[in-house]
Amino acid sequence: MQVKKLQDLDVAGKRVFIRADLNVPQDEAGNITEDTRIRASIPSIQYCLDNGAAVMVTSHLGRPTEGTVGPEDTLAPIAVRLGQLLGKPVKLISDWVDGGFGVEPGQVVLLENCRCNTGEKKDDETLSKKMAALCDIYVNDAFGTAHRAQATTHGIARFAPVACAGMLMGAEIDALSKALYAPARPLVAIVGGAKVSTKLTILKTLAEKVDQLIVGGGIANTFLLAAGHNIGESLAEPEMVNEAREVMEIMKARGAEVPLPTDVVVADEVSALARANRICIDDVGAHDRILDFGPKSSARLADIIAHAGTIVWNGPVGVFEYNQFAGGTKMMASAIAHSEAFSIAGGGDTLAAIAKFDIADDVGYISTGGGAFLEFLEGKTLPAIAALEARFQD
Repeated sequence: MQVKKLQDLDVAGKRVFIRADLNVPQDEAGNITEDTRIRASIPSIQYCLDNGAAVMVTSHLGRPTEGTVGPEDTLAPIAVRLGQLLGKPVKLISDWVDGGFGVEPGQVVLLENCRCNTGEKKDDETLSKKMAALCDIYVNDAFGTAHRAQATTHGIARFAPVACAGMLMGAEIDALSKALYAPARPLVAIVGGAKVSTKLTILKTLAEKVDQLIVGGGIANTFLLAAGHNIGESLAEPEMVNEAREVMEIMKARGAEVPLPTDVVVADEVSALARANRICIDDVGAHDRILDFGPKSSARLADIIAHAGTIVWNGPVGVFEYNQFAGGTKMMASAIAHSEAFSIAGGGDTLAAIAKFDIADDVGYISTGGGAFLEFLEGKTLPAIAALEARFQD
C-alpha cells in the first residue's frame, strides 16, 4: 500500500485539515472518561504546529442526527482536553463548512462534530468539495473510520490539493501490511468471539494465509461441534458447523492447522460466582458450558505462539472477565508478550484483555480500529485508504 505520509510533507504556512478519531466515551455530565484516542491524535497535530502549519481538526462523536448539534453531540469537551494535551487553547468552530473562520500558522482549531453536517454519511460530493477548499493538505488520521466512505474520510481526499495519511493512520497501514502481506513465518492468527457467523469471512481469508489459526470463545465451541465433540450447553452456532469444517479443510489442505482444545474449563452458568471445573474435552456433560481453554490446551497455544514469526490477535479464548475463566487468555497474552515475533492486536475485547493483563508495552502494535481492523483482516478494500492510495502519485 502506497500513500503519502504527513511526516514526508512540507507543511510550513499551509492550511492543514486533519480528520482525527476523537470519539471518546463520556459520562452523563459530558466528562471524558477515557482519552486514549485524543492522546493518539496528538503526534500529527503537534507535527503540523511545530512546522508552522495552520491546523484544523475535526472528528465524529457518537451518532448525531445530520443537520443539528445536540448537547450530547458537541466536541466542546474534546476541545478542552485537546488544549490541555497541546498546552494551548483550542477554539471550537461551529458552522465551519463554508469557511469564514480564521486560523493562523502555529494555531489549531477544532471543527464541530463532522457527522452533524448534512451529507457527511452519504459522502456528498458538494460537501466534500467545500471542505477540500478549506485546506492545502488533507490528513486522514482516523483509521477507526477507514472502512466508511464518508465526506471527511473519503470524499475530501478526492478533491483536496494534497491528501496524505497522518502518523497514526500511517502506522496502522504499515503494521497491518507487515503482518498480512509480508509476514515473518510462521504466521499465527488468533480469532476469538461469540459467533462464527460474524467472523466467517475473516476466518476463510486467514485460512488461506496463516500457518496456525487459533479460534477461541463461542467460535471454538462451534469448531469443536464440527469436529464431532459434545459441547453440552455451550454457546455455539450449530448452523455454522459446515462452514467451520470448510475452514478446517482449507487449513488441512495447506498443511496448516486449527488447534482445538483437548481440555476445557466448564461451569453450569456464566457468573463471577460460578464454580470452574477443568475437564477433558471428551468428558463435557450435557449441561456443561465451555468457558475457557484448559491448562494443557493453553500451554499448547503458548508453545505455538512462542515459535511464531508473526502474530495477529483479535479476540480472547475464554470469558476472561471472570478470573476463573481467564486462564487461557492470560497464558496466551503472556506468551504474546514474551514472544520475539511481530504482534498486532485489535478489537475491543482484545484491548480489554491487554489492559487486564498489563501487556500493552509488549505487543508490537495495538490497532485503534475496531471495524476497520476486522475488515482489513477480511481482505476488504477500506474506502479511506483507497482514496489515499489513489492520490499517491499526485
